[in-house]
Amino acid sequence: MPAKYHIHIRQVPPRFAPPGKSTVLDWGEGCLRCARCVKEVCPVDAYRKRGFDRTQFVDTIDSMCRDCYRCVQGCPRGLIFKAMNPQYRQLGDDYWTPEIISVTWNQAETGKIPVSGAGYGGVFAGEGFDSFWTDMSEIVRPTRDGIHGREYISTTVDLGRKPIFLAFDDQGEMLVTPSPLLEIPLPVVLAEPSQSADPPKMRQILAAAAQSLGSLALLPRENLGADLLPAAGQLVPMLSADFKDLADPLLAQAPAVEIPDHPGVVAQMEAIKNRYPRLIVWIKVPADSKAPERISALAAAGAEVLHLAGSDQARGLGDAAQLHLKDLIRRCHLKLVADRRRDAVTLLAGGGIALAEHVAKAIICGADAVMADIALLLSLECRFCPECGPEATCPIDLGALNVKRGAQRIVNLLGAWNNQLLEILGAMGMREVRRLRGEVGRAMFKEDLDKEIFAPLFARPEGETRRAGE
Repeated sequence: MPAKYHIHIRQVPPRFAPPGKSTVLDWGEGCLRCARCVKEVCPVDAYRKRGFDRTQFVDTIDSMCRDCYRCVQGCPRGLIFKAMNPQYRQLGDDYWTPEIISVTWNQAETGKIPVSGAGYGGVFAGEGFDSFWTDMSEIVRPTRDGIHGREYISTTVDLGRKPIFLAFDDQGEMLVTPSPLLEIPLPVVLAEPSQSADPPKMRQILAAAAQSLGSLALLPRENLGADLLPAAGQLVPMLSADFKDLADPLLAQAPAVEIPDHPGVVAQMEAIKNRYPRLIVWIKVPADSKAPERISALAAAGAEVLHLAGSDQARGLGDAAQLHLKDLIRRCHLKLVADRRRDAVTLLAGGGIALAEHVAKAIICGADAVMADIALLLSLECRFCPECGPEATCPIDLGALNVKRGAQRIVNLLGAWNNQLLEILGAMGMREVRRLRGEVGRAMFKEDLDKEIFAPLFARPEGETRRAGE
């Protein structure tokens, strides 16, 4: 059993005041000048500490207020109001919602699991990862607690090709040489986001975070300069389809490389493996309708790690754009199972992994591990502006962010994700995350419940007609 994995959390305050979900409207006209103003009894002393941030043109009370509404309810003239902050509502988009962004900021700052004292007030079913629930029947067993160390729970996963069976000769020697395996301590690989105001700085931060976490960072080979070579042992260079420079010194230092799927990908993979037998080759397969067949075919051809790549909104690509990533993961997993190749290869899933629960649910659907990208950018206080790019003005000045500070915020975020994963595994009675892969029996899918349980309940007996008004 591997040694217990510990992520070193250290609080990193934000450089900029985050937009609060609500804003305080404080009217002075009509004030009775009470002997004891409700502002003086604020539990967090927000009114005394408030100021004006000239860099962002915001009242800092919005980020300090904890929405207890004590001042709103206590003012005898009703001069204090709370209203939705328009800056908060403008964050992100339909998928990367303001709620996801603010939760990510909080976890990147504190490294702690977000807790809502008022309970969950949202809907209990949605689309995508919100359309199924995990079985938490073991939560009544308090001894199974991976966070506080009362029972060891492993989050380690292996990347690489595994033999379906072992064969030995008469002397007990193995007849085949096992393929190399790469062990990472948590089932999350860091990847460069599709957008960033300062890509070079983002890559430096990702490399530093991967070193601290003992994980891997997936970065384009053409952008790996001399400044990133000290972290070569944690980097996975992304090679192009026409890459032919097998003398590249980075290939001798990196633990793995990724190549895109193309007609000659098997020959390219074999050429790399012949030169560097211990190098693990990943193949990136677009998450379209052909992905299950293609992934199974590549597994049969000797592929080691297959990366199912979806969109930034956790959707499929091309003709599968209407499908959610979870459905494509399940199809690929089940296709490998049907073809008896599932245990031979590693399946990574990427695109739209936004929350800790997405990690666990993607693994339940059949992935071995996931890719995190946009969420890592958000952890650096990114506002996810629609016009983001190297030519745009960045409101958080990403280029001025200290690499060590940025890396620690990513470490904090994944520390919070890791603790939530331990909570899920403990509540499900599992001692290692490997057992969670494809464990759909420990999950309830809304579409299955609607079809198998609720549809028959509301079905009309044969021959019965609908009455007027129904």
